[in-house]
Amino acid sequence: MTTVTAINADEGAGLYALSHLDALESEAVHIFREVAGEFERPVILFSGGKDSIVMLHLALKAFAPAAVPFSLLHVDTGHNFPEVIAYRDNAVARHGLRLHVASVQEFIDDGRLRERPDGTRNPLQTVPLLDAIEKNRFDAVFGGGRRDEEKARAKERVFSLRDEFGGWDPRRQRPELWQLYNGRHSPGEHVRVFPLSNWTELDVWQYIAREKIDLPEIYYAHEREVFRRGGMWLAPGEWGGPKDGETVERRMVRYRTVGDMSCTGAVESDAVTIEQVIDEIAASRLTERGATRADDKLSEAAMEDRKREGYF
Repeated sequence: MTTVTAINADEGAGLYALSHLDALESEAVHIFREVAGEFERPVILFSGGKDSIVMLHLALKAFAPAAVPFSLLHVDTGHNFPEVIAYRDNAVARHGLRLHVASVQEFIDDGRLRERPDGTRNPLQTVPLLDAIEKNRFDAVFGGGRRDEEKARAKERVFSLRDEFGGWDPRRQRPELWQLYNGRHSPGEHVRVFPLSNWTELDVWQYIAREKIDLPEIYYAHEREVFRRGGMWLAPGEWGGPKDGETVERRMVRYRTVGDMSCTGAVESDAVTIEQVIDEIAASRLTERGATRADDKLSEAAMEDRKREGYF
């Protein structure tokens, strides 16, 4: 429900101000509708993580009571959390959506990709993603990236032009004054679109609370087997963890962000309700990716290097 606040009469008669969540929601809905009117074959990246869940919720709102005019795309590493995959499939069935799955495992099996020595597959998602974009002729790809997550994402525009190889060149970014978005692109190019660019992690959780959006249970504190590596609590699995000398323990943890099991760390937490999660995030001084994503710690420019190659 949209919240409006009357402005003092001295500031202007008959004027009303949206709450900050309503302003963010309105901006995102505008972006979805803009893309629907400007592009021919958009697709929403949907992993079953909280940001893609909020993005789908906004898309449903943007076009209600009509159906969402986009399909969904998930780049499946094969090392996903089972709870997240179950949520993904239930959401697709509940809303009657079409889901495209680009499988990293298939690319490994047929030799187009090689398994990394460290077992992580997040960096391997780029090739299947670009293949799916080219094969399905997607010209706009919605992603759930936010500027508060990481410094490379902080300097990316809402409409982010990608070249014919899927690469991102910061020098080719376009101005977006007054929320005017330029989606022009040459044949073979496409545009990544980020409706949540101006949201923070706290905004996302406050919106989830307000809209009563269900999430996979791993976002709330639960007891799980984990082991310590690189300063993070990782979940054991077929991807290759733990190694010799790494001890598996049972701890109360939750996940702030969800990706490949091999590089997504849990945080120790007792936040079992959404109100407790919001309080925990408000007190945190580390971004979710900075605290829990090993793939972003490979180098100082790990995310930007991957984005230049075509990553999300």
